[in-house]
Amino acid sequence: MSAADFQNSTGVSRETMERLEAYAALLQKWQPRINLVGPKTLPDLWRRHFLDSAQLAEHIPENARSLIDLGSGAGFPGLVLCILSDLQTHLVESDARKSAFLREAAREAGVSDRLTVHTKRAESLDLPPADVVSARALAPLDTLFPWVERFWKNSTLGLFPKGIRYKEELTAINYGWYINYSTVSSRVDPDSVLLLVRDLKRRS
Repeated sequence: MSAADFQNSTGVSRETMERLEAYAALLQKWQPRINLVGPKTLPDLWRRHFLDSAQLAEHIPENARSLIDLGSGAGFPGLVLCILSDLQTHLVESDARKSAFLREAAREAGVSDRLTVHTKRAESLDLPPADVVSARALAPLDTLFPWVERFWKNSTLGLFPKGIRYKEELTAINYGWYINYSTVSSRVDPDSVLLLVRDLKRRS
């Protein structure tokens, strides 16, 4: 998938596309120094990373104002969602080099005025609950949920892309957590889903 294919697939504006292309160019520049994405995925960057992140945007509620993205890495999906929306965005990434990249990418994409990068682990971060919490390829659900819980409120939506073993992960959290969720097939990988969580509570 090329950048033009991505634009045709998503229908984003030319201005938004320019922001995303600036981000993609910086990623390719930094990739030899920092392993931001899997090297084998780099030739398919627009499908494997940008489209995989952008497909979450259509599920963000219209009244959402804030996003916390855990384990942001190279900025997928958090930075992409920030560029595609007007959300006040917090990217949480404990690796200092990746955090430096994220700050520079936000500047290049023109969204640094409403994006903050936190060079911390999720479990040590103190932030108010957010309208949307996301995490991509960070951890299994039984590990992820205690981190997510810190930033959850009654109206929070969790957006978690998951791979082929997502049903096993759901089974593993069944006794410890109650969740109200739905799944949507991924546009990028037929074996993957987008897990949309609307309620998250520990079972007593």
